[in-house]
Amino acid sequence: MEGIVSALNNIIWSPALIYLCLGAGLFYSIMTRFVQIRLFKEMLRLLFKSKPDNDGISSFQALAVALAGRVGMGNIAGVAAAIGFGGPGAVFWMWIVAFLGASTAYVESTLGQIYKERDVVTGEYRGGPAYYFERALGQKWYGIVFAISSIIACGIFLPGVQANGVVNAVAQVTGEGSLMTLMGMEVGSTRLIALAIILLVLGFIIFGGIKRIANFAEYAVPFMAVGYVVLALLIMFTNFSKVPEVFGMIFSDAFSAQAGFGAAIGWGVKRGIYSNEAGQGTGPHAAAAAAVDHPSQQGLVQAFSVYVDTLLVCSATAFMILSTGMYNIQGTLPDGQFIVQNIAAEVEINSPSFTQMAMESVYGTVGDSFIALAVFFFAFTTILAYYYIAEVNISYLTRYMGKNASKTGLFIVKLMIMVMVAYGALNSSGYIWGLGDVGVGLMAWLNIVGIIIIFFVAKPTLTMLRDYEAQLKAGGGTSDKRFVFDPKKFGIKNAVYWEERYKQTVESNRKNDLK
Repeated sequence: MEGIVSALNNIIWSPALIYLCLGAGLFYSIMTRFVQIRLFKEMLRLLFKSKPDNDGISSFQALAVALAGRVGMGNIAGVAAAIGFGGPGAVFWMWIVAFLGASTAYVESTLGQIYKERDVVTGEYRGGPAYYFERALGQKWYGIVFAISSIIACGIFLPGVQANGVVNAVAQVTGEGSLMTLMGMEVGSTRLIALAIILLVLGFIIFGGIKRIANFAEYAVPFMAVGYVVLALLIMFTNFSKVPEVFGMIFSDAFSAQAGFGAAIGWGVKRGIYSNEAGQGTGPHAAAAAAVDHPSQQGLVQAFSVYVDTLLVCSATAFMILSTGMYNIQGTLPDGQFIVQNIAAEVEINSPSFTQMAMESVYGTVGDSFIALAVFFFAFTTILAYYYIAEVNISYLTRYMGKNASKTGLFIVKLMIMVMVAYGALNSSGYIWGLGDVGVGLMAWLNIVGIIIIFFVAKPTLTMLRDYEAQLKAGGGTSDKRFVFDPKKFGIKNAVYWEERYKQTVESNRKNDLK
């Protein structure tokens, strides 16, 4: 099985996908006139402006749910793997992917909002690539292919990566000589205890739907991200004299990489996409669930989430590892010799170990325990986001089959994700990461190709951006002048939710005028 997974990865993660991701980000950056820079101030304003309604969540909750998916094992173990296999220069390429990817995130999340609809069972807003491929392209088969792929990726392949990272972190903290082993508890038992806790809490939250997931995420995600970045900054201040050296390693190694230029860009882009998910097609699901006045608003909020994920959290991990010297770099030659070896050879690269050791070198065993806690929160919230994506796509596939079929499908996906969490937690990390890479790559191929075709067929996202900026310039967003969106005005078809909403707005304004 491991050989099959490795072969699939070599096909999916060929240089073609790496350059497609970078090329799409650059293309959308140019076409939107670098919206990720121009409207940065507006991104911040929108975070706290919108409020949830009976069927949708607020912009901040949608950001938290999206960040729950973006900020996970990729930020801790993924960054370590990028450095361990690609050298410090891989961090530079993660930054490039984030900067360019923010424009891709704007495009896909705006599409998610334009073509969202109400769920037949829950009445909640649903949307994502499957919906916009069917409605914008008129290709239902392509939407079905994406929905099936995302259910396999987010319901089967990806949850195991997060669960595996949690139990590995717990095992490191509770290994030989820890308090728990001194009390007579076996290391294997602590892994099972960690798994049991994950499954109990996961079951309680996912059976409560998007509202419960969003309520949990809006508190857990900011808490874990801010706490993690603060401790990383303290490590940087402790090793302040090495900060210029770290920057020097990152920039010089990006173009004359220790592990080879191909390794630096390959691992940087792969782990960058895995971490910030721009273009992967996951962000539009949370974006579509938000209650907003204009589709572009969630596009901007989701673009900001890419910055939070990579430029803040991933950078924090990278600086911790590089400034403390707690890393190895493994060559790409068949013998796999280390190009740089600062720590024991048996320390696994595809794990949180580098980060844990960096934290422990400054904070002692307290730091090690904090990383285990951070891994738990990062990974757990990501599992919740993966569940929600799988749920949305099950709803997409069953929405015309009746309520009973939809309810049965949602129940099955809940059980499926809990089984895969247990499976991933108890299996080899290298194998599980390989499955995760297959899932990420498959979704990225389908989504990026699809949104590029949509751009040339209809260009709805550029139309939305121009409309939003025009309304913003005219004073939109104030208490007396709310944003409005009429899809028919711009020739956008099949935006059923927004067509109905615009009719209601016109009717409401007519009644107010009569009064």
